[in-house]
Amino acid sequence: MVQTEFSAALRQVCSERGLEPETVLAAVEEALLAAYRKDCPGEDLEEVEVEVNLETGAAKVLRGEEDVTPSGFGRIAAQTAKQVILQRIKEAEKEALTEEYEQKVGGLTQGHIFRIENGVVILDLGKTQAIMPPQEQTPGEHYQLNQQIQVLIAEIREGGRGPEIIVSRQSPEFVRELFSLEVPEIDSGTVTIEKVAREAGRRTKVAASSSSENVDPVGSLVGQKGIRVQTVIRELGEEKIDIVEFSEDTTKFIANALSPAKVLKVSLDEERKTAIVEVPEDQLSLAIGKEGQNVRLAAKLTGWRIDIRGPEGEKVSGADAKKVSELEKLGIGKRAANALSKAGITTKEKLAALSTEELTEIPGIGPKAIESIKEALGKE
Repeated sequence: MVQTEFSAALRQVCSERGLEPETVLAAVEEALLAAYRKDCPGEDLEEVEVEVNLETGAAKVLRGEEDVTPSGFGRIAAQTAKQVILQRIKEAEKEALTEEYEQKVGGLTQGHIFRIENGVVILDLGKTQAIMPPQEQTPGEHYQLNQQIQVLIAEIREGGRGPEIIVSRQSPEFVRELFSLEVPEIDSGTVTIEKVAREAGRRTKVAASSSSENVDPVGSLVGQKGIRVQTVIRELGEEKIDIVEFSEDTTKFIANALSPAKVLKVSLDEERKTAIVEVPEDQLSLAIGKEGQNVRLAAKLTGWRIDIRGPEGEKVSGADAKKVSELEKLGIGKRAANALSKAGITTKEKLAALSTEELTEIPGIGPKAIESIKEALGKE
């Protein structure tokens, strides 16, 4: 069949925009019907329809089988139909893109930043735009115009102007997908990332498992000489990453999740879903982490509340660890540091201001503790 100028143009538009010819043709027919109704007010239009020949582009108005196309209809119709056709094509194009990106939700894509408005980063993905709201951005990252960045397609949601593609660099799934790019064992199904807990911009914990006894899941994610995990860390802006082995045994998984701290014992309270974890005295600060971050992320990773206790069963919170850490760095023993902390003495300056008599009055501070304190402060 000979292809006319109309059909060639139509097919070109469809090819360029990823649309079906029938979709565009339907838009043309609807626009022409609207034009006819505008040109013939008051007529009974219930049985009127417009037909457009796909090959020739010829349009005619039919009432039943009768051709009622008015003289000069083509010119009048074209003027009225132009905006409607363009609008319908734009809508169909947007629908096609939305469907395409709905299939990509949960995956990674790259784009460049072409606008930042009120903290919202707008990216050009090539065919369309995406939005990265402040809550989906990594704290501490600075974004610049024309910067090329990698993002996670988080969701497609309805906005004020129709569907919007929401992307993220803050989501824990962003870390999961970055590892999937670097670790072939994940793609093959040998290694699985079971859980990810993240405080974006600061620290992430990843729990992985292996379906093969011969494959170490932690080693697979770390890579030879740490090359795989370092690639992910660079993408995250030097965010710290702990990789631990997942276990169906809850006590073992909780112990692993507190890495790099060593754990002596894990006791579970199933009813309250709380784990009492005992660690050596020299591992208390490590288990809790700076500002309680390590234990907090371990709790997110495992889904259990975790209480850290010393070897004698004394409960220590993340806040306590932060207070005594400065005293411990002076070389003061853990028990003495805890006793001072409970008395409100949390810094070197406060400690140095106390006399021997005042130290003696603090519960838990005996002669030996006073000697060690003086030695730590450099006193005679």
